[in-house]
Amino acid sequence: MNELPQVLLSGFADEAANDKLAVQQFSAFAALGLEYYSLRFIDVGNGIKNVMQLNKSEISKIRKMEGEYGLNVASIGSPIGKVKLVDSDDGSKNKFVKFDKYLATDVQKACDLAHAFETKLIRGFSFYHPIGSDPYDHIPQAVEQLGQIAEMCHRSDLTFGLEVEANLIGQTGDILAEIHKKVNHPAMMLIFDAGNLVCQGYTPDEVYQQYVKMKPGLGWMHIKDYKVTKPITEKGHIDEDALKNFVPSDLGDSAHERILRDFGAMIPKLEKKLQKRGIPGVFLDLEPHVKGGGQFGGFSGPDGMGVALRGLCRTLDFAGVDYHLRDFDDICAARGF
Repeated sequence: MNELPQVLLSGFADEAANDKLAVQQFSAFAALGLEYYSLRFIDVGNGIKNVMQLNKSEISKIRKMEGEYGLNVASIGSPIGKVKLVDSDDGSKNKFVKFDKYLATDVQKACDLAHAFETKLIRGFSFYHPIGSDPYDHIPQAVEQLGQIAEMCHRSDLTFGLEVEANLIGQTGDILAEIHKKVNHPAMMLIFDAGNLVCQGYTPDEVYQQYVKMKPGLGWMHIKDYKVTKPITEKGHIDEDALKNFVPSDLGDSAHERILRDFGAMIPKLEKKLQKRGIPGVFLDLEPHVKGGGQFGGFSGPDGMGVALRGLCRTLDFAGVDYHLRDFDDICAARGF
């Protein structure tokens, strides 16, 4: 009997916590049966901080709590690449940082955090082009800078994942595929996110084609979906804070079941590729935003995260892709039985 391809389930744990408290995040994820989480925003007693702001004492406290709740970090959910590519006044609030400084401070910090949390993966983005400009015009500069980020990660034995998202240069699968091909670095992979395409006005067939374009560079996926309640007539810059219709993966307009059925066929080969880079397997990272999302994060609550996880599991069952949630044997093993 042939074994089904298997993925590792993870999620952005801050989405499950009303106040971003570490104890809320870890309690929710352990109760849901998850063994991995991606670290983005967290409060360990000094207020809510982005992962990039954590100090050594806070890192130690989080690591201790991870052990208590049986959790491991899947990826550092960094905002690397969510800054302006060029210093232009385009009316946005996005900041610009000189790239040499950005590489030496922010990117190096992300690498240090990945080592501190014993993960091989850093999530990142493809830079903001000036609003109203053609993203294709900025690909050469983005490629140059992303290549340097990939090389820094490579020297630290890490892998940088480039997520498809609206308003950035890499806002479509077509553009990310071109960037990936031009960067041509083993330490840079692509992160597919169907919800980030549907909310820009792409149809299910178009979303699937964007996924196909990304397949050669694909490393892992973020799982969210979007329900279009009124026609989106023009693709382009969107107000991310106005997006209200994120839904679980079995209820949206991305046709996740079609995508994941195809993805299942490439999992064995991708798993071997990732394991050669020290990555334990192929991650599906829940980022459902079912109670709201914005430019730098989202919220689902413990109930919303549970609904989103069950929706993903139903979709995976239908698509013929296996996964693992904690069971009694895991509890017994943790107790030394």
